[in-house]
Amino acid sequence: MSTEKVFEFTKQGLEDAKEKLEIMKTKTRKEVSEKIKEARSFGDLSENAEYDEAKNEQAEVEAEIMKLEEMIKYAKVVEEDESKSDMVTPGSRVTVHDFELDEDDVYTIVGSMEADLENGKLSYESPIGAALLNKKVGDTVEVKVFDEPATFKILKIEK
Repeated sequence: MSTEKVFEFTKQGLEDAKEKLEIMKTKTRKEVSEKIKEARSFGDLSENAEYDEAKNEQAEVEAEIMKLEEMIKYAKVVEEDESKSDMVTPGSRVTVHDFELDEDDVYTIVGSMEADLENGKLSYESPIGAALLNKKVGDTVEVKVFDEPATFKILKIEK
């Protein structure tokens, strides 16, 4: 029995991953190769910190390329449900009021592979993302975040 890997993306997230992969395969790979070539010119490789650093960077770039290729190969696009235009769905940009912090936050609901809380990208599988799914403007949701209760009111939904 084989278990197929699935990496969920919004349509935009998958396009972003493909663009990042292309940049890494062309531009980034070439830049690292140039660093290695330059470091080699410094002589003795056994005590050449620049060479070691460039080789480590090359390994990291190649690992990231392989990771992106696998994610794209097994990507599943989470479709935005047009029939739910007034509801929170993957791809929605949601403005919520956080009652505990007494502040408004804006989140874009994305697939799990795109989640990046620092940039306001919240996975629909996360506690807050899951609680917001299929809700409408004016709805209030309660969710536990790090074992603490949190209450959010949906102020605005943009597609």
